[in-house]
Amino acid sequence: MTTMRIHDTLSRAKVDFHPLDPDHVRIYVCGPTVYDYAHIGNARPVVVFDVLVRLMRRLFPKVTYVRNITDIDDKINARALESGRDIREITEETAKVYHEDMLAVGALPPDVEPRATEHVAQMIDMIENLIAKGHAYEAEGHVVFSVPSMPDYGMLSKLDRREIIAGARVDVAPYKKDAQDFVLWKPSDGETPGWDSPWGRGRPGWHIECSAMSYEHLGDKFDIHGGGVDLVFPHHENEIAQSKCALGVDAFATYWMHNGYLMSEGEKMSKSLGNFYTVHELLEEFPGEAIRLLLLQTHYRQPLDFTKAGIAEARRTMDRWYRAADGVELNRPAAPAVIDALADDLNTPKAIAELHKLSSCDPAGLLASARLMGFLEQSAEDWFKWQPPNSEDMLDDMTIHELIKERVRARHNKDFTRSDQIRDDLAAKGIILEDGPAGTSWRRG
Repeated sequence: MTTMRIHDTLSRAKVDFHPLDPDHVRIYVCGPTVYDYAHIGNARPVVVFDVLVRLMRRLFPKVTYVRNITDIDDKINARALESGRDIREITEETAKVYHEDMLAVGALPPDVEPRATEHVAQMIDMIENLIAKGHAYEAEGHVVFSVPSMPDYGMLSKLDRREIIAGARVDVAPYKKDAQDFVLWKPSDGETPGWDSPWGRGRPGWHIECSAMSYEHLGDKFDIHGGGVDLVFPHHENEIAQSKCALGVDAFATYWMHNGYLMSEGEKMSKSLGNFYTVHELLEEFPGEAIRLLLLQTHYRQPLDFTKAGIAEARRTMDRWYRAADGVELNRPAAPAVIDALADDLNTPKAIAELHKLSSCDPAGLLASARLMGFLEQSAEDWFKWQPPNSEDMLDDMTIHELIKERVRARHNKDFTRSDQIRDDLAAKGIILEDGPAGTSWRRG
């Protein structure tokens, strides 16, 4: 059996993956905060961990993949006040678009997708447990986790107290006993969503949400916790503290995996720089598989510079793969070299290099291996006929077929001037004609 190796953030080493239960692997990945459309940086962990789960399903008999939705958050509250819209309306609309966009880039839905609003009771139970065990205290309507109560706090980020405070990575508040302490529960005013609790009407802090949801759906111990490297501190560090102290376990997640930062057009993504791309906007210009390929061409732990020119090149690569696999039946498993590359800490660049090799010599192996990575999921005909949605300049399929028929008649009548004009006019609109023994086919270039 193939041995899977992963880079564990906790140990800072690449290690062999040994699941707690070889018959049932369990993974939790932090999902979106649904107050706005997902940007391309949000999509990177979704695509990365989608490939990981696809691989694990090949290697293990059962995998449970949990990815949450954060629908309790002060950013959501601020967006509601700013727009005058209902919070539930904002979160439902944003979650719907998120699901559509992630599906478009080839990410399969998780097995379980818990929402924070549906797990407030579990959060309250966990907070009460932390208070009872001396790891949390009440202060001015808040409940606060006491960091000094956990001697090995900082084990994931490897930051010490001075680094945490000097880096302004904590919220300073007068009700805290220690500057590092973090909020588990906070009071809500009349305009802010709130739930009844032993400490008054309020809402949970961000960190306790994931601790409660992962415990509810995966138990007190599970195999892999994933997310972006920006979540290592404070979010994942605080999850470890809450869960270990509340549940009395020596470990929470056995392994931690984090994808690297994403840049855009060579700089930090920023609306003022004009390089802030949402997935929803990109899908109006490019097919989802091309976006997925660009995200996977760089190793998941490395920084990624995302560019529109890169998507265009990725699309041309997909063109070549679709041509190579056109008409091929899926009748064999993925190539061992591709599986081995992915099993080696999800080495997608190496796996993609293997796909390039297969495209020139083994179309059946290409199709099976590409499918394992979430590529070549549609027919070549559908791929080449993709067009940006709501595009007024694009010709529809029926118009193209009528022009091809007219061109055939023109050629039959030896009106080559008209025939060439139709071909050139179509090419100008991105429609490439290919004449062959079976007639004329077309694709969008």
